[in-house]
Amino acid sequence: MTDTTSNKMWGGRFAAGPDAIMEAINASISFDQRMAAQDIAGSRAHAAMLAAQNIITDSDADAIGKGLLTVLSEIEGGTFQFSAALEDIHMNVEARLKEVIGEPAGRLHTGRSRNDQVATDFKLWVRDQFDAAETGLLALIQALLGQAEAGADWVMPGFTHLQTAQPVTWGHHMMAYVEMFGRDLSRMRDARARMNECPLGAAALAGTSFPINRDMTAHALGFDRPSANSLDAVSDRDFALDFLGAASICAMHLSRFAEELVIWSSAQFRFVSLSDRFSTGSSIMPQKKNPDAAELIRAKIGRIMGANVALMMVMKGLPLAYSKDMQEDKEQVFDAADNLMLALAAMEGMVKDMSANRDSLAAAAGSGFSTATDLADWLVRVLGLPFRDAHHITGSLVALAEKQGCDLPDLTLEQMKTAHDGITNDVFDVLGVENSVNSRMSYGGTAPEQVRAQVTRWKGLIG
Repeated sequence: MTDTTSNKMWGGRFAAGPDAIMEAINASISFDQRMAAQDIAGSRAHAAMLAAQNIITDSDADAIGKGLLTVLSEIEGGTFQFSAALEDIHMNVEARLKEVIGEPAGRLHTGRSRNDQVATDFKLWVRDQFDAAETGLLALIQALLGQAEAGADWVMPGFTHLQTAQPVTWGHHMMAYVEMFGRDLSRMRDARARMNECPLGAAALAGTSFPINRDMTAHALGFDRPSANSLDAVSDRDFALDFLGAASICAMHLSRFAEELVIWSSAQFRFVSLSDRFSTGSSIMPQKKNPDAAELIRAKIGRIMGANVALMMVMKGLPLAYSKDMQEDKEQVFDAADNLMLALAAMEGMVKDMSANRDSLAAAAGSGFSTATDLADWLVRVLGLPFRDAHHITGSLVALAEKQGCDLPDLTLEQMKTAHDGITNDVFDVLGVENSVNSRMSYGGTAPEQVRAQVTRWKGLIG
């Protein structure tokens, strides 16, 4: 049976419509309907430009503009009937527009192609995701700053290899994630600025002979300028890859933080308590409070990074300009964007609600010979020993403390002197964790004064 509607959209070149299998593989309306608002915004800008350039009449442009708003209201109201036979959002909108306003709808597509139309729609949609990611990152950074400011002088263990290394402060640890998510914010902003060129008017691939004004449509849609090469404009999906790349790195940072929250909230650590809003119970073990939100955030990197790889594989072998392969560009980006925004919101909620257990943090900070480096530094600074010698002496004292079943500050002066006779009672001043963190006054160090300075700096950066 011939699909006459689809035939009309394709023009007179084809004698028969697609069969069901071809229709199924060719149609994208099931997912690209998410770009309806962007498609209609682009079409309204295009129609206004065509009228300004005397390519269509003002009355036709007015009818098109009003008709498109009617179509948009139907879509937003849930009454619009999408058709797979019409393939995509562009044809669905145009077909409905013709039903609403009649013959003027046929003039809307003058001077453009679906190739530059979809590139424009997709850019507008991705640009919105950059803006949403920026909003989510700023909220998360604000939440982290709140934690850092409250716990600027709360001592906790710093780890390497997940082994106790040196004492740090809770605020310093929170500010490490501020730096990470700050870089994510920078990447989102950089990529948004780079992609903000308008493809509309590139037409199928070579531009158009109509006297269009690409600057007008670019500025109407909030772009900085029109794209400079029509071939590149319709075949470029770097903006989507930029988003997925930035999203993948951000998701990796979220996953690292989520991993720490899973560890810290365990009964073995008890560093933090997550609120009930972001935890679940067990169906069989009544004592359990599971950090499920953190675990799910930790898993999101798989989906988001997978989308990045998938789109890279779609694009890697395509000659210029447009190929139908590029229809496979959207579902991955839609899914990655949804999951990134959800993960950012969930992490912000957890950070705002979580409570750090100051006593557990302090107890852990003083264990595991966390001030051994401070002892080695004291031997260098006060006794003038070469650092390698100081390192060896400190190691022998750690071994002695292990044998005695105590920590370094619990050794007596006489026991200390067995490792080096020059050690004096002053050494105990550097072995307390509070003294240790207060001494780390180098720029970017863990001293509370430095942490508060970084909090102030970031508050100024993000306004």
